[in-house]
Amino acid sequence: MRIVNTDDVTAQLSAFMAEREWEQFHTPHTLAKSIAIEAGELMELFQWSDDAPVAEVTGELADVLTYCLLLAAKLEVDPLQIVLDKLQVTGEKYPVELARGRSVRHDQL
Repeated sequence: MRIVNTDDVTAQLSAFMAEREWEQFHTPHTLAKSIAIEAGELMELFQWSDDAPVAEVTGELADVLTYCLLLAAKLEVDPLQIVLDKLQVTGEKYPVELARGRSVRHDQL
């Protein structure tokens, strides 16, 4: 099994976009809009059921992730590092001893 990393995927995305001269359309605000649009399409698959077809879900999820990776590249941030940074902040807001098994906002713990 080949292990894929975000640098490889981002490089392939950049090459794909460059070949088609699409970078000109990828500003932070257009990429953010695209993330929201594609996330809406992903949510639509689950609108009436929890049993959405996996092939359709993975296609929409790939679209969301593609735009997320493109936005991270545009902003020159490491997508995995920002996830880890956010995880640390969230861990501080939701300490295990208060949050385990609960789905409430941090200010209600």
